[in-house]
Parts: sequence; C-alpha cells; structure tokens
Amino acid sequence: MMRLPEFVFQAPRGIAEAVDLLAGAKPGEAMLVAGGTDLLPNMKRRQQVPRTLISLRRCEELRGMGPSTREHTASVGAGFVIGAGMTLTEIVRDDRIRKSFGALWQAAAQVATPHLRNMGTIGGNICLDTRCNYYDQNYEWRKAIDFCMKKDDRAAERGAQQLCWVATSSPKCLAVSSTDTAPALIALGAEVQLAGPSGIRRIPLQAFYRNDGIAYLTRGAGEIVTDVHLPPQDGWRSTYWKLRRRGAFDFPVLSVAAAAQIDRDGTVRAARIVLGAVASQPIESRDAAVALIGRPLTDVAIAEASEVAAKPARPMDNTDFTLHWRKRVTRDFVGYALREVRGDDVRELRRRVSRQELIK
Repeated sequence: MMRLPEFVFQAPRGIAEAVDLLAGAKPGEAMLVAGGTDLLPNMKRRQQVPRTLISLRRCEELRGMGPSTREHTASVGAGFVIGAGMTLTEIVRDDRIRKSFGALWQAAAQVATPHLRNMGTIGGNICLDTRCNYYDQNYEWRKAIDFCMKKDDRAAERGAQQLCWVATSSPKCLAVSSTDTAPALIALGAEVQLAGPSGIRRIPLQAFYRNDGIAYLTRGAGEIVTDVHLPPQDGWRSTYWKLRRRGAFDFPVLSVAAAAQIDRDGTVRAARIVLGAVASQPIESRDAAVALIGRPLTDVAIAEASEVAAKPARPMDNTDFTLHWRKRVTRDFVGYALREVRGDDVRELRRRVSRQELIK
C-alpha cells in the first residue's frame, strides 16, 4: 500500500492568508490543495513531496458564481465568473452553464467519476499536473529506470544530460496536458484571475500555459487562481469531445473543444478550436478557425477545417493508444465537434465513440 509522506497541513480562511503562507515558504516546499484528487495520489507515488500543504477548502472567497458580488447568481449576458473553489459537480449541476457554456459543461461532466467530481475543483483541474507513462508510476518503478527529467533525474550528478524517456534527445520534458476543462474554457474565451504577493492580475487562460511538461504554468511564485471569467456567449455555440479507452474515469488522450459564433443566416462570424492532450499545453488552432469565418458550416467547410486543425497535433508515445492513430483521429474528432456545433444530432455518435450521453 502506498502511503502519503509526512507533511504539515495548514488551512487558511482567506485568500490573503493563503498567499502569505505560500509566498513565505521556501521554493518547492509548499503546495496548494483544494480537492486533492490529483495531488494526493501524486504524493503517494512521491511525484510531489511538499513539506507543507496549504488547503483552500476554507477560503469562502473562492466559492460561488457571479460577475462582482460573488453570489451564486449572475446574468449570462454580462458574462460569468466561477470561483476557483467550485467543484466540478456543482458546475455540472448548474443549468445556466449547461445552457450557455456547453463546452465547459460537457468537459466537467466527463472528468473522472462522480466521486472525484464531488471533490475536484475547477481551479484544480486547470492547474492539473502534466502526465506521462514514465512519470505516472510509483517511486520504485521510476527508480528502476533511473527516473526522468520531470522528477528525481540524477543525470546531472554524473555530468550527463537529463533524460526524457519519451524522446531521449529532447531538451525538455514532453509530459502532456490532461486537463479537460482548460481546452473548453479557452474555446469559450475565458480569462483566469490570480492573486499573489504583488496583487491581482487577470490573463487569458491560453496565456496561463507553457508547452513544457515541467514548467507548464505561467503562475508566479505565491500566486493562487481565484476565479475563471467567461465572456458573454451571445450567438456562440460550443462543444467538447474526449477520447479515452473507457467511458469514465480515464484522462483524455485527445480532446477537442470547438466554439463558433453563428449569424442567423448560418454564417460563422468567429470561431475557436482547441486541442487537448496532444502537447504539454492546450493547443489552439487559429488557422482552422480562420478557415471557417465567413462561411456556413457545410460538410466541405468542416472537412477543410478539420484537416487544418489536426496539423499542430504532435502526440507522443507517452499516453494510451498508439501515437500515429491518435494523430489520425484528431481530424475525426474536430469534425465531430464542428458537426455538433452546427446542430447535428450526434447522440448516437457520442455513445459509440465516447460511450457517454451528454445532451445539452
């Protein structure tokens, strides 16, 4: 049985106190925990061994939805704010999100299992650690292969180059981003708000990520994600598709979030297509979105955009299924997503491909 390492547990009652605790700790010695659905298993595998855990469960400021009052109510026309401490279950159960932010609702509904969604938060999901077959093993397994550059690599002690087992000549870690909600939120045009020692800042969610399996977030030392801001969705339709071996529990090995603002005559005014689990960060295919603008979502337009969208996908041999097949089906999944955005009835296709019933 894998046990947790020893740690000091701190439970601040506000964001300011949490920021002070995090900023006051030595680099790498303290970590934030909300639901703990990813961090605690990682600690058992000794992937992360913080000396201090700073719990955000008592920070009521991270709870609720609303543009300014932080009440659990808001006008969708004015945009929407979700506190980082809201659980994925609460998001799935909110009819306003289900109706107006379909991609987010579908993404949250496909995370793990009901028990984990009851604990996991949206803030934790967008900060989810990157994953890799060589990294997501217990300590003894990783020690047997001499570890990897993401954790415990001792090559530098021997004067050798740090090693990524996925691509041994790679100068950086290639662990993949496996968050479900981030691609959906990026497709919806979301921004993330952070509180830190220097105050509060707000950035596009896309700018929150780096294509680096180790330093995958741009979050500064001492910063805490406090809110996710969603802009008004007038005329926008969105959807999220996920590839995994089972119909529940598994992390994505490919995900596609698509959103389009469609005029009354069916012409696409604006669009976003975002790929997940194909790199160390969610990848937005702007060229594919441009290929749709000014056109109706015909079969031809969807096929052309799907081809373009699949080009930036660079899956590596570090998750489930073969990388060549995952690359090939990227085009198909973009097509599925755009067909659903168009308004096609894809329920049977979802049941067959994703083994889920997600009716908005």
